Amino acid sequence: MNAIPRPSAASTFIHRYVPASAPGRPPVLLLHGTGGNEEDLLGLGERVAPGSALISPRGKVAEGGANRFFRRFAEGVFDEDDLIARTHELADFVAAIRAQEGLPAPVALGFSNGANIAAALLLLRPEVLAGAVLLRAMAPFRNPPQAAIPGTPVLLLSGDMDPIVPAENAARLAATLTGAGAEVTHQVLPTGHGLSSPDLSLTHQFLAGLGTPAG
Repeated sequence: MNAIPRPSAASTFIHRYVPASAPGRPPVLLLHGTGGNEEDLLGLGERVAPGSALISPRGKVAEGGANRFFRRFAEGVFDEDDLIARTHELADFVAAIRAQEGLPAPVALGFSNGANIAAALLLLRPEVLAGAVLLRAMAPFRNPPQAAIPGTPVLLLSGDMDPIVPAENAARLAATLTGAGAEVTHQVLPTGHGLSSPDLSLTHQFLAGLGTPAG
């Protein structure tokens, strides 16, 4: 795998970029969980989206030395002002790297904190993504903004033993995205907050069903 550092104008985020090796596959925006970095999900991306271009930024917020994409006040209590600002910053980065590399809109693949900001991208900057895989995501906003994402494919995978994401919260996120017009598949797996083999197989199947998005 040829992961290329990109210290260019598009690089408002430290990130890794892996060029596509197969035609007709949508790029994948990899968004790590708390404590991860730009390297964390490259192997996962290669496994579930073989041949796709991979964009993997590092979250710019430090919490006790752990990288995150936005601040929080406590577990599950988000600093929504910071979340909004960081979401727009990430969206602008995606637009810049798309222009730099000549890419169509990517599909986000986010885990935990990364999945939460991916959900915020769908609601605040819907033009940025062609779809999303949200692994152990929570509803990012107490009062979600009005959004229109008709037909946008979203896979939301939750764990029925997840100590971090309440079942009601994940269901509320699914309802919010569905209400905005997204084509949401929400599956609750017999697992906790960590990823399992079914997460990988379901994500691979979902991404394999997507062609290169327009634009």
